[in-house]
Amino acid sequence: MPLFHHRVPDHVRHAAGPGAKDFAILGATEAFPRGLLSTVLPIAMYRVLQDAAVVSEVYFALGLMSFLATLLCPVVARIVPRRWLYTGGVLILGGGSALVGIGLSDMGFGGLFRPGVLVPVGLAGTMVGTVVVAVCFNAYVMDFVERHSLGRSETLRLFYSAACWTLGPLVSVALLKLWAPAPFFVAAVASLVLLGVFWRLRLGNGKAIQRAKRRAVNPLSYLSRFVHQPRLVVGWVFAVMRSVAWWAYYVYMPILVIESGYDEMVSGIAIAGSNALLFSTPLMLKWMYRHSVRFAIVCGFLGSAVFFTAATVLVGQSWVAVGSLFVGTAFLILLDVSAGLPFLMAVRPSERTEMSAVYSTFRDVSGIIAPAFAWLVLLVAPVSAVFAATGASLMICGWLGSRLHPRLGERRGLPVPS
Repeated sequence: MPLFHHRVPDHVRHAAGPGAKDFAILGATEAFPRGLLSTVLPIAMYRVLQDAAVVSEVYFALGLMSFLATLLCPVVARIVPRRWLYTGGVLILGGGSALVGIGLSDMGFGGLFRPGVLVPVGLAGTMVGTVVVAVCFNAYVMDFVERHSLGRSETLRLFYSAACWTLGPLVSVALLKLWAPAPFFVAAVASLVLLGVFWRLRLGNGKAIQRAKRRAVNPLSYLSRFVHQPRLVVGWVFAVMRSVAWWAYYVYMPILVIESGYDEMVSGIAIAGSNALLFSTPLMLKWMYRHSVRFAIVCGFLGSAVFFTAATVLVGQSWVAVGSLFVGTAFLILLDVSAGLPFLMAVRPSERTEMSAVYSTFRDVSGIIAPAFAWLVLLVAPVSAVFAATGASLMICGWLGSRLHPRLGERRGLPVPS
């Protein structure tokens, strides 16, 4: 043995991997640009297109495109390392935001840069960038966070994100009233901040867990494996319908406010208030542990269904209708805490990237289903009827949730957290 040999400490030789707090920080930073865009994108689309039905048609077309992009992510991930795929997604998100800002500005770049062209193109960029980032983020979480800690990790992410989701809508609407392109340029800069935080965390390409001699996978093959795992299908359906409800709230509540003659800031305040409820997610998590994941999912779906349907009935009093939708979002946040767990807990380690891509399609599928269904509703009814249709779908999911295993999410042998 050398005279001056010193054993290198384990914590130096093997640096600890990222944990729930690291992913909460990354998720909160991602919420910064998305929170800025959540309210002003639908308003910008409505300003440019001047028709709720046309807005639905554009969202439907872009949802199809985003869905295809999500399915191709695992294929691209086998060519492009995950850290670079995440980087590309962030740049697309920021670039899309900047394009919307340019489209709404008076920069005079010619016919191609008319708002009616560039704003939808920019919206497409934000949608594709968001889903690419989501695919990579979910894969990282499943790589580094233990199965029994997924509930805590998701709750911590929502809690850390609450400030961005709360202040984002208020700041963005205020900026929109000062200068229309401003919130979109700020969101583009916020995307660069997200990129910096991601590289600072040094997540790399995740853990390499593969089957021996595994063939290259195409989208149809992993979709087939997904369909043959009922727990994954049910968890994905929950995510889709939860996203449909949020989609209806974020897109059609601001339109309802404008058509009712109120200031655009009303929708910003309502959305900010809903997002502020994210601060209650630790309490929701404790409540869920004291009861069960199944009970939390059923309560979330049924509660949101009741208040979304009530908004349609109370539409004659617009302030009361918006308040009813606001209460309904409290139950949607309960679903944000609980409804993703059936899927995440059932994923096999060797299929994390593929099934993360499948799970992330819930945003795109909801972005297809919601505007398509809303467009059909708007052919025969006013905007308020969209919320009644959403409530009916949430009610069906509440029944489906009652069919889950009563001990889903429990870690055997451990006491319930106090």
